[in-house]
Amino acid sequence: MLKGKDILSAAQFSLDELNTIMNTAAHYEKRVKDGDVIRDLEGLLVATLFFEPSTRTRLSFEAAAGRLGAQVISVAEAGSSSAAKGESLPDTVRTVDGYVDVIVIRHPAEGSAQVAADYARNPVINAGDGAGQHPTQALLDIYTIRKEKGALGGQTVAFVGDLKFGRTVHSLAYLMALYRNKMIFVSPPSLRMPADITADLRARGATIEETEDMEEALAASDIVYVTRIQKERFDDLSEYEKVRGSYVIDRAAVERAKPGITVMHPLPRVDEIASDVDDYEGAAYFRQAHNGLYVRMALLALITGRA
Repeated sequence: MLKGKDILSAAQFSLDELNTIMNTAAHYEKRVKDGDVIRDLEGLLVATLFFEPSTRTRLSFEAAAGRLGAQVISVAEAGSSSAAKGESLPDTVRTVDGYVDVIVIRHPAEGSAQVAADYARNPVINAGDGAGQHPTQALLDIYTIRKEKGALGGQTVAFVGDLKFGRTVHSLAYLMALYRNKMIFVSPPSLRMPADITADLRARGATIEETEDMEEALAASDIVYVTRIQKERFDDLSEYEKVRGSYVIDRAAVERAKPGITVMHPLPRVDEIASDVDDYEGAAYFRQAHNGLYVRMALLALITGRA
């Protein structure tokens, strides 16, 4: 179903494809936890090209490849590649494509993953293209929701924080629309979800509310998905300081929220979720990060035709 396909945007998936990814991830989670030695990708080579900083995404992709028996070659930052010498992205991709079976790329330019896919013969996975998309994060997010809530669909999800630059919420919103989950967008006016994305989601049948009132949104939501205000996306730091700390979820906020609310965050967090939330039963963000391993194992196996 997914053999040979690029993974570039959360909007590309059908429900059947998503179910296949989720079930394959569950299969690998069981095998990893059972201590199985898995060799499904033995003999294959995966390149992780990260031109922006990353901890969870890069390491979980490299761990996923290793758990599957593949080998990894990596560029961990732009300064360690020929991009520092002025090499274009297409030339880098065409070179690396000749060495490997899969390319995983993170790059600061929106649309860069599509450029990579245009020049690569092997499958390309978008690990984040600027403020554009982060589809594998959205996939591990819905895997987390399925595990935490027991099912996907019929839920209300509050997205809180930086919705303008937050590629994680841009991606997840498309999957929430597909599963007919209601969405409440909570942000300062300057960090609202881009109008073109909101319009596209509504055209796809999504039910969306937009507000600045976090407490009201949490009282109506089954899940809250919190995002960091991304300092690195601001050209003018004074604008960042105006919105920094706009929303903070602490234990008191959780206790005023809808009972049983699940708290999610793509990490890293700065000050938007207080540490006193960490021992709340519904604080799923570290479990969410760990789920990335199994979902990325599933994707690598599926697109190489080894699952």
